[in-house]
Amino acid sequence: MKEAIGRHSSMKYRNLGKSGLRVSCLGLGTWVTFGSQISDEMAESVMSMAYEHGVNLFDTAEVYASGRAEVTLGNIFRKKGWRRSSFVVTTKIYWGGQAETERGLSRKHIIEGLRGSLSRLQLEYVDIVFANRADIISPMEEVVRGMTFVIDQGLAMYWGTSRWSAVEIMEAYSVARQFNLIPPVCEQAEYHYFQRDKVEVQLPELYHKIGVGAMTWSPLACGLITGKYNDGIPQSSRASMKGYHWLKERVSSEEGRRQLAKIKELHMLADRLGCTAAQLAIAWCLRSEGVSSVLLGVSNTDQLLENLGALRVLSQMSPQTVNEIDCLLGNRPHSKKECRA
Repeated sequence: MKEAIGRHSSMKYRNLGKSGLRVSCLGLGTWVTFGSQISDEMAESVMSMAYEHGVNLFDTAEVYASGRAEVTLGNIFRKKGWRRSSFVVTTKIYWGGQAETERGLSRKHIIEGLRGSLSRLQLEYVDIVFANRADIISPMEEVVRGMTFVIDQGLAMYWGTSRWSAVEIMEAYSVARQFNLIPPVCEQAEYHYFQRDKVEVQLPELYHKIGVGAMTWSPLACGLITGKYNDGIPQSSRASMKGYHWLKERVSSEEGRRQLAKIKELHMLADRLGCTAAQLAIAWCLRSEGVSSVLLGVSNTDQLLENLGALRVLSQMSPQTVNEIDCLLGNRPHSKKECRA
């Protein structure tokens, strides 16, 4: 994957899959922060700092904070007055409202949902619209035609998939080729130490076959990797909040305890390399083949600065270091080629 360093920052830029779009290898996500957990003032400070450090990718969704994340993002864009051509905005379509017609991937909701997002973002277009996956109940041809329509109408530049299986992505590509429509360029997927198979085995195959890249999220496994849960669940943590009982159960489970034990060993490795556990985890994600960008989720500028420091650690991701991490984790997935061998 072609990579270049920014002219005015140390940020690295990569092509989004095999498209010509250049995105910062670290992007800013707005899932659990904008419009809900942090103030608008802090959101603006975080975005300003990210932009100043070369981040050009800002990710949101129609469902985040029931649309408030898009509103916050749009207000900041308008206030800062950045050149529209200098940044990339992505949003996701699926969960738009309570009515049956306000969710899903029907042609109706793809078009109306994206127009709603654009209204909240106060933008004429988004750079990438992602088809989010709950259950793809619309015919694949309808989804691909809907995405092609919004691109042809100038409402989006590209489209991608979010949490789709490799089989579904391949089907969308085949439909696009069959009917001369526009195929997806990118898949958004969860990726961290404990979630590896899709990004390390399935997506590289798709990247080489059809040019689909990977934009990954949750590099710190919802904060698990930072070590904040090593001594229990802090009151201010996400696992203690309403609606995140699934995270509390995950941390408290037997598997969660095993993961926490491995995280303590990884902290020692980070200390030896002269970086934080978060920086090591993000750099580890960035070293993976086919990963165009890793989305960061931060709630303040200190966290953002720390996470951006992962760029300095990337040069230390030697085969020896990666192998040491693999040995500590004990969960390295194997490609089909390796299995046959």
